[in-house]
Amino acid sequence: MIGLMNDNKPLLRAYSIASPNCEEHLEFYSIKVPDGPLTSRLQNIQAGDHILIRPKPVGTLVFDALLPGKRLFLMSTGTGIAPFASVIRDPEVYEKFDQIYLLHTCREVEELRYGIDLVQSVHDNEFLRVLANGKLHHLPAATREDYKNTGRIDAWIKDGRLAKLADGDLTPEIDRVMICGSMAMLETLKEVCKTLGLDEGSNSMPGQFVIEKAFAE
Repeated sequence: MIGLMNDNKPLLRAYSIASPNCEEHLEFYSIKVPDGPLTSRLQNIQAGDHILIRPKPVGTLVFDALLPGKRLFLMSTGTGIAPFASVIRDPEVYEKFDQIYLLHTCREVEELRYGIDLVQSVHDNEFLRVLANGKLHHLPAATREDYKNTGRIDAWIKDGRLAKLADGDLTPEIDRVMICGSMAMLETLKEVCKTLGLDEGSNSMPGQFVIEKAFAE
């Protein structure tokens, strides 16, 4: 939870930490809402300004909630890519999985730029590029503009395009899925995963897929 003081009261919102846990700084990714109670002010802060942050992070997009697997699918829309900015820059993910697929869907092509630059930064990193080489795959797609990839993630799963990209359909035996995005997207992909035989996981009972409940609830 991060925020600012507003009329002597803390105004806080949930944000995913986008920086990997090995970094000494915290990084966040947000859209700019002109009339948003928090973002209208947060987007104007300068270096040296103070913000509020609660000391204890919470969330469900953690490896402990997933059973061991071979392929990891990170499914996101919009700013839902933020937690996966942390995951793909965490060396541990390349030790745990043979293949990592980052799926990022936005309405407009320009909104995909953060993810494109993010993946490029991994390949440019002297240490991470060795780990990610041949393992990290990126699928950016737009839903309202012409682009090389179009359509929602559930459509890619149902019509077989994702299976073609990943050399095989999603299966409970080898695949693990993390999902972060809008409420509608979370519900849709949760049902898709269940239909494919994947069970939702938690820290107490790991499964084959997890969704980010901090925003859903």
